[in-house]
Amino acid sequence: MKNRLTIFTKCVLDIMFYGGIIVTICVPLLYRLAFPFNDKIEENYAVLSVILMICGVFAVLIILELRKMFRTVINEDCFVMENVESLKKMGNYSFCIVAVTLARLFCYMNSAVFVIIIVFLIAGLFSKVLAGVFYQAVTYKLENDLTI
Repeated sequence: MKNRLTIFTKCVLDIMFYGGIIVTICVPLLYRLAFPFNDKIEENYAVLSVILMICGVFAVLIILELRKMFRTVINEDCFVMENVESLKKMGNYSFCIVAVTLARLFCYMNSAVFVIIIVFLIAGLFSKVLAGVFYQAVTYKLENDLTI
């Protein structure tokens, strides 16, 4: 039996994945409900909704890659090329969120925009570096498997 932390993490990732899909689809409605009296948002409502939906799609794709990687954790076989590819994709998706969020600066600027840019820039860089680390680990593992 897997430990409780593993089961809990899998459940959280599943909830985030399916919840992320629902929230991304509902962005126009949720955005309208969350900011009903903001003139700046009102005049850029359509563009901001599209930007948030695009970011939502990339966020869901990041969670999808995390779920793929988590399957290897459950199977106790983490150092595989699929995880290297997932980390690279996650880095690319993070950089896409940064680029789309930078476009948002032209429509509506607040401190949260800068936080999102910094967080996903760091996440993208971290994912790329971790992909390199995993690549080395997979390479060493494959060499050792061939030796045995």
